[in-house]
Amino acid sequence: MTKELEKTNIYAKEASKIREIKNLDKLIIIIGILLIAYAVYGTVQKARGKAKSSCCGSAESVLPRKVEDTDESHYPFKYHISIDGMKCSNCAASVENAINASGDTWAHVNLGRNRAEVLSKTEKTEEDFAKTLKGTSYKVTACEQIEK
Repeated sequence: MTKELEKTNIYAKEASKIREIKNLDKLIIIIGILLIAYAVYGTVQKARGKAKSSCCGSAESVLPRKVEDTDESHYPFKYHISIDGMKCSNCAASVENAINASGDTWAHVNLGRNRAEVLSKTEKTEEDFAKTLKGTSYKVTACEQIEK
């Protein structure tokens, strides 16, 4: 009778292990379904233009602000400004727009070098450019006036 009891205990343990495996399989399937649903949701949001796809949390591209005066001879001062905090093309466009908004400057940002080349109608200092970017997540780290 003890052998039968032992066999029954062994069968019960094996049945318990099988139930655990089946429960684990169910859990894996549920997680898989959730991951697929999340991927489908993200794809639909991206297709509708609502996804936050840039590193800066904006799904829309930042459009560059056009400078009205594009005659370089009207800008007697030229600067190279090193800027920290830019990570993507939207960041570069935001910096360009901030600098171009002053009206007497014309900026072009090189994201790869973390630098802006700025043409100006008036003489500027590093502090002037720092004030221009104040309130943004970008920081002027150096400013060098270049001979034109």
